[in-house]
Formats: sequence, structure tokens, C-alpha cells
Amino acid sequence: MKTDEELKELVRQKYGEIALQDKESNQASCCGAGGCSTQVYNIMTDDYTHIAGYKAEADLGLGCGLPTQFAGIKSGDTVIDLGSGAGNDCFVARSETGESGKVIGIDFTPAMVEKARANAETLGFNNVEFREGDIEKMPVTSNVANVIVSNCVLNLVPNKDGVFKEIYRVLKPEGHFSISDVVLIGDLPEPLRSAAEMYAGCVSGAVAKDVYLDLIKTNGFDNIMVQKEKQIHIPADILKNYLDDVAIQEFISGSFGIFSITVSAQKPAEKEACCGPDCC
Repeated sequence: MKTDEELKELVRQKYGEIALQDKESNQASCCGAGGCSTQVYNIMTDDYTHIAGYKAEADLGLGCGLPTQFAGIKSGDTVIDLGSGAGNDCFVARSETGESGKVIGIDFTPAMVEKARANAETLGFNNVEFREGDIEKMPVTSNVANVIVSNCVLNLVPNKDGVFKEIYRVLKPEGHFSISDVVLIGDLPEPLRSAAEMYAGCVSGAVAKDVYLDLIKTNGFDNIMVQKEKQIHIPADILKNYLDDVAIQEFISGSFGIFSITVSAQKPAEKEACCGPDCC
């Protein structure tokens, strides 16, 4: 079993490779770096092309939802994107927050940050900033964001509880998040869970849906809502790299499921100071 730091280094290396590939190459692989399927298909991603602010050069085909579509971003908001990649969700958010707002993308893969900054420079977006950093310890001050978005990233982070604590810290009171992520229903077969490629491919790093939602609740968020849910099907030609024929049939026909969910929640308002007999 790899340590948390080893898993994070695996992700950093894989997504450094992905930053150098085009969208078509990424979508033709199960993990975004190398062709581990004989078909060309898109396993997880949703279509961004109809959304305002979409920039094809920033879309590497790595998401599993459309969190900005559900995020309720308003003009002038400060928005943070966790695991911002080449900047796709940041540029969509920028179209909603406008020139009076600010968008900050955070990614711990240097090649991704470099690519996103180059895209922002080409587009002339002076209010979109990309910072290199770990989302378990964000390079952002507390109580700064109106909205936080993220697209298929927390499943890659070993310490998901730590990320939700950081999201709580960085959001303003009454700020909210909208996150698309991969979750599980049932037990993932051990060969898939232990496969490094499947971890970097967003599957074996996922946790059970009820555990994921409970992490949000126990970290103090209100108004938790699953905004969208879809099942993800892993084709047999990928599964055969990890499972035998019998195990593949059991996997496909069993009660196990891999899902993309988009979930939102809100940081509560600050409590008013009280100096009455009941609280002082």
C-alpha cells in the first residue's frame, strides 16, 4: 500500500504528462496518460462546448461533471477552483463573475500551472490567477471565497477530510461550493483498488458515496445537496488489465457502482455576538 505522499507524487507525475498531451489523447486513455483502451471514448467527462466562457485550448477532457453550471456564481464573486488544470473551469467561472470578480486556480502540478498561466495570458484575463499549491493546505487566506468549484479532483487526494476542512476555512461565511467528483457504491475489487493507474484515473481513490457526504456534514457545512448524479461504466477492455473474465462479469453484473456526483453545500453564517445572561 502506497503512502499518502507516494500517491500524491504519482498523481503529480501523471498529470504532468497529461499537461503535455492534447484533449483527444487524454480522452482515449483510462488514466489520461497512455492508451490503456483499444477504443476512443470519453469515460467520465461532460460536454463543455455549449457553456459560456468555454475555451477549447484549456479543456484537457479530465473532468467528470460541470460544477460551474450548478455553482450559482454571481458578478463580482471571488471563485476558487481546486485542481484547476489548464484553466477550463476557471475561464468558465470568469465569464460569470465578470471583470469585477476574481478567479483563483490552485494546482500542485507545475506543468499544469504553467499551461494555465499561458492560456490566461493569451486570453488577456487579468483577473484570473493560478497558484501552485496543495489543496490540503491552500495558498489562500481564510474567509476569502464566495464560491469554490472543483472537477474530478478530490478523488485523487488521500486526505479528503483535510480538503473539506480547508474549503471551510477559505470560504466566506455563507459562501458555498459546487464539486463534481467520483464516488462508489459497494466495494471496489481489490485489483482495481491497488492499481496505481486506476488511482491516477480517478477510480481507486474514490470513497463510498455515504462516506463522502458524511465528510461534508461533519466538517460543518449546511444545505448539502446532490445536484447531479450519473453512473460511470468502465469498458471491459480496460477491466481486463486488472481482472480475469469471471471477475469482470461479476463486476459488471454485481451491485457495485461507480458514480460521478455534483454536490453543493454552504458554510454557515457567522453567529452574532451575544452578551445576554444565556451566553456570557
